[in-house]
Amino acid sequence: MSDGRREQILKKASELFRTKGYHGTTIRDISEASGILSGSLYTHIKTKEDLLFEITDRGAELFLRSLRPVVESDEDPVMKLRQAIVAHILVITDNLEAATVFFHEWKALTKKRRSIIQEKRDAYEGMWERILAEGEETGSFHPIDLKFARLFLLSAINGVYQWYDPKGELSPEEIGDRFTAILLSGFAGGKGEKSSDHRSTT
Repeated sequence: MSDGRREQILKKASELFRTKGYHGTTIRDISEASGILSGSLYTHIKTKEDLLFEITDRGAELFLRSLRPVVESDEDPVMKLRQAIVAHILVITDNLEAATVFFHEWKALTKKRRSIIQEKRDAYEGMWERILAEGEETGSFHPIDLKFARLFLLSAINGVYQWYDPKGELSPEEIGDRFTAILLSGFAGGKGEKSSDHRSTT
């Protein structure tokens, strides 16, 4: 399959999996969206699951590649946290369809392929925990439950795909800065300055 044709099919499959779900999307849907006859599509792919696996695996690799240099840098933990949040949000906002599929549809994969994605998700979450642990060890962060801190943080920023609007007034970097400020300041204790900018991000 030519690279151009393959990317076209993957793009259309991502859009359909996002809107209709993996199980709700048929090969015929993908072929029609790609402008290819159903029978001809099988000359380019073996199964619908091949597309789902490639989309989710690409997503996993994008997240890993975005975070690895942050974790391995010499920046202080606070800066690492900010950079990590922004990097994560940028992967989502630059790949909205694929990110949605990655978050929602990966469990539709068969056991062997699902385990591959799970391993990469675990590695990614481990890097986040490493940043949090470093912050705790250096005194940059208060003592925290690392597991629940990581779960809370990723749950918050994973949800960006649900409300992010490319035409919104805040850039992905600005959204990341606001998340970071809230996480570092907390919700209680003190009368921290309120942002004067309450514009909608959606």
